Amino acid sequence: MYLWAVKAIAGGLLGTATSTYIKKTPVGVWAYQKYEAIAVWASNRYGIDILNKEEVKLQERYPLLLKQIKNLENRVKNLEGKK
Repeated sequence: MYLWAVKAIAGGLLGTATSTYIKKTPVGVWAYQKYEAIAVWASNRYGIDILNKEEVKLQERYPLLLKQIKNLENRVKNLEGKK
């Protein structure tokens, strides 16, 4: 059982280190830019939001709260515009 836990921790650390290293290389920068471009395209075309999973979960759980927040933000914008 301990071997499984050690393997899981070691694998997680190795994966994070590899991801961090690759992210800094030119190929990694290019790949991350392509991933973000695809995510934005899918979001615009199909309404799929890959990058903001937490926001999507929040919208599903608390739609009335988000509606009220948007109303308050609009009121603030209107008041700031009148000054």
